[in-house]
Amino acid sequence: MLTWPAPQIPQLPGEGRPIRVRDSSTGELVTAAAGPDARLYVCGITPYDATHLGHAATYVAFDLLLRGWIDEGKQVRYASNVTDVDDPLLERATATGVDWRDLAADQIALYREDMTALGVIPPEVYTGAVESVPDVVIAVQALVAAGAAYRIGTPDATGAGVDDIYADLSADPSFGQVARLDETTMQALFGERGGDPDRPGKRHPLDPLLWRAARDGEPSWDGGDLGPGRPGWHIECAVIARDGLGLPFDVQGGGNDLRFPHHEMSTSHARLLDQGHGARTHVHTGMVGLDGEKMSKSLGNLVLVSRLRAQGVDPMAVRLAILAHHYAGDWEWTDAVLAEAVARLERWRAAVSGNGGPAADQTLAEIRAALADDLDAPRALRAVDDWAELALSGAVAEPDLVEGAPGVIARAVNALLGVRI
Repeated sequence: MLTWPAPQIPQLPGEGRPIRVRDSSTGELVTAAAGPDARLYVCGITPYDATHLGHAATYVAFDLLLRGWIDEGKQVRYASNVTDVDDPLLERATATGVDWRDLAADQIALYREDMTALGVIPPEVYTGAVESVPDVVIAVQALVAAGAAYRIGTPDATGAGVDDIYADLSADPSFGQVARLDETTMQALFGERGGDPDRPGKRHPLDPLLWRAARDGEPSWDGGDLGPGRPGWHIECAVIARDGLGLPFDVQGGGNDLRFPHHEMSTSHARLLDQGHGARTHVHTGMVGLDGEKMSKSLGNLVLVSRLRAQGVDPMAVRLAILAHHYAGDWEWTDAVLAEAVARLERWRAAVSGNGGPAADQTLAEIRAALADDLDAPRALRAVDDWAELALSGAVAEPDLVEGAPGVIARAVNALLGVRI
């Protein structure tokens, strides 16, 4: 699958500090990647609607991690997916009378445009669920052969039997270590977030679907001895991450609504496929709200990046509005949030417009320190604000102005925060 153009990342003097992030499973700050290489997997979109601010906030957050790793001098490998066949996509296509493939293609193209405008670094491995089907088939066959998956018969339209295939979570003694929730909470969330805890024939209510047998009117692919069908959601990500990054890899990321069941289940599948290996660390972003509710496709309360762009909003202002909030916290999108970001962008651009300015060394060091401390973007923004205020105040005497300092700040803001000024 095609990605989008990579932004140019300017070179900076010196190098960044090791990045520490908060592991969602333990609540502890940990080094995001300890060695010279760094590998990240972030769950991608289900393309039945355009990119909203919740999506953008997640991808901007992990873009900061990539930029911090690059500034450390690490060799970075980033993988992501697109769930370009799934129940919500098929339902939206049916409701709108659009072929599901056309709907997916249109929304993926729009997502690429949004990510390009926001300056987000593209993944090197970018795989759609449809592309992953042959590898998913092999993985599910391996789980069946290992006794870690089982079949449930389902009548098809002709009355003949077809088999859905489910993972047997009892085969994974480490299941539950990602989200660390109690059984009642897990079952409730599983039912709310695409699972089927009440499906007859399952060995345990939480067992997730690995392979959905073909139904009349639904797309399907050759599954070999699995029968025709399509992948389950969680196995798709497990296989794409494994094949794109190898196991174990450093960080699995996404919105905190993916923590359970999606990341719990996909990590379980990865462990069973690769002798106990998955992501070393899980990192999750908070939810973006609008009018007191979480912004989501199901509720329809969306602020779309593409609509803001069409209204003439500078994408760098959108990015600054996101960065004004720590990635892990929930926050509310308002007109005031955007207005503050627009004003900040104008101040920063005015402050770097001259040849000379206040010394930049300390500001660059503070931006790096902020990113190293759990990607603390608001702290980094305050450091640039302080430099800009000093530059615009005229308080620095002419002989004390440093030639080229505004250029250092502009390159730092671009390279580390992804904001072009």
